[in-house]
Order: sequence, then C-alpha cells, then structure tokens
Amino acid sequence: MLRSLRSSLVASSLSAALLLVPSTCGAASKPQAPSVAPTPPVPLLWKVSDADNAIYLLGSFHVLKADDYPLSKDVDAAFEDAESVAFEVSPAEMNSPQLAMSMVRAGLRTDGTRLDDALPPETAARFDAWLKANADALGRMGLPPTALQSFEPWYVGIVVSLTEMGKLGLDPANGLDNRIGQRAEAGGKQTLGLERAEDQIAVLDGMSPEEQLQFLRESLGDAENASSEIGTMHAAWRRGDADALLNDMGAEMRTEYPALYQRINVARNDAWVPKLQRMLDDAHGRDTLVVVGSLHLLGDDGVVEKLRAKGYKVERICSACADASAK
Repeated sequence: MLRSLRSSLVASSLSAALLLVPSTCGAASKPQAPSVAPTPPVPLLWKVSDADNAIYLLGSFHVLKADDYPLSKDVDAAFEDAESVAFEVSPAEMNSPQLAMSMVRAGLRTDGTRLDDALPPETAARFDAWLKANADALGRMGLPPTALQSFEPWYVGIVVSLTEMGKLGLDPANGLDNRIGQRAEAGGKQTLGLERAEDQIAVLDGMSPEEQLQFLRESLGDAENASSEIGTMHAAWRRGDADALLNDMGAEMRTEYPALYQRINVARNDAWVPKLQRMLDDAHGRDTLVVVGSLHLLGDDGVVEKLRAKGYKVERICSACADASAK
C-alpha cells in the first residue's frame, strides 16, 4: 500500500487539514498518560544566519503523543532566542471557527451524488466495512457514518486517517506546531503565518479525482499496516532521522504523485523562501523560529538547501547527534 500522500499530510504539510476536520482525533483516541521521564525527540532543527540575525527552521510532525514532550533543550533554546514564531498558518487563523467551516464547505460534494457513486466497487466495500467497524467512534465525534457520503474522497480520507491515528494516541492537539503556537502566545511572542489556510485547503480540494481516490484507498488500508507505517514514520521523526523521512516519504510521493508533490511541497517552498529571506534581512536584528512540516526542510527541494544555495550560513543544531557521534 502506498503511503506517500498520508505521510506527507502527517509529518510534512497541510497543517490545516489535520487540525480542521471537526473533532476527529480527540474523540477517537483514549487518553494516554505520558511515560515517566520520556526522552525528548531529536529535533530536525537548523539555524540559518547572516551577519546580524538568524532564523531557526524546525521540522514539525502534525500529530503527536503526550509523551513526545518535553522537547529537546535545543528547541527550548531556539524558542527563547526568537522574538517571533512563524508557522505554515498563523495560530490566530488556525483557531478561527470560520476556517473549520471553510474546510467543511470545500469538502462537500456539490453535484448531487453520494461518495459511493464515485468509488470503484472494491473501494466502496472497504469503506463500508470501515464505517461499520468505526461507527461508535464516529458517533462520539458527532459525525454519523451516513454523513460522510456527502463529502469528497480527500476529506473522507483525512477523517479515516485521523481516526486511525487517534487509536494510536496521535492527536493534532499534541502536534508540534500546535503546542509551540500555544507556548508562543502564552509567552507574548509575535506569531505569524507563511501562507493562508485557504491556500492549504485549495491544494487538497485541487487534487485530481485519481489522486483523491488513491488517497482514500491508502487511508482505508488495514489497521495493522496503517499502525506499522504511522509508527515507523513517527519513530523516524522522534530520532531526527532526516534521511529516513526524505527517502521513505518524500521520494515515494515525488515518484507516485509528481504533480501533487510539486504543489504541496516544491511550489510552497519556493513561495516561502523570499519571506524567510526578509526575516533574515530584518533591520532590527530580530530572530525568528519557523515551524513547518518536516518534508519542507529536507532534500534538494527543501528550504534548508534553497537558503544555503543563496549564500546564508546554515548549520544543523542537534546536541543529541553530537553526543551520539562522540560515543
């Protein structure tokens, strides 16, 4: 089962998609107590600097567990050094009730047909089986199974994926960008977005029919495989394994969905780079922590290499990496 689309949404892109489908993970997951003294995740964190100021680039995982906290001291230091914190979408916009409704409206079918009418028989049968198995969880969300027939495959695929992730204790409320956004607002730091949530929604709603069907089919993969795949990806993020995330998730998406990869990743990275440069050119020497999906930072298409190519000083900040290499 291909997993590139779902992987990209979880670890890398489109934070609006993971936070704005109403009441998904929170209703599906069982509360889990944090482990005793958990080891902080190894951060995907880079410092990009010029003569007088810097930006910190931190790779997010948009759904996390309670015991993925506390964060690394490296992240804490970058947060404290920064006067402002930037996200894919600003916390103020992400927390807007109007935005959730915009997501719902974008996902609704408008041609008078049902979802099953657009699905091949095998996919429709798998979806029906999933609905029956998850009827109670959907009911707790206030989302009757029949209601999903009114939505496009991309929206339903997100609901399915988040429901399955919730069973593993992965919750958008614990996502790195969400938690750091709360921390920034509590600390009185300026917060801003690199783009508008409506742009993210447009990317999802702009999937071709074939891309949407593939996304839904992937999301309907059996729970055992889904758990293994999500767990593997989460583990790679926790250990700060940029190569594993890039080679597994990024390469597969680039191969299987080249047009969508271009829209989700490359085009958005290219649009962000001038904004990041303006932060580096800030006349007042202010530093910014930038929290975006991990894939946006990795590989030749990532903003780290794009900024390095423009002559900025770039260094990965990873005390845990240095400690490991010294052993």
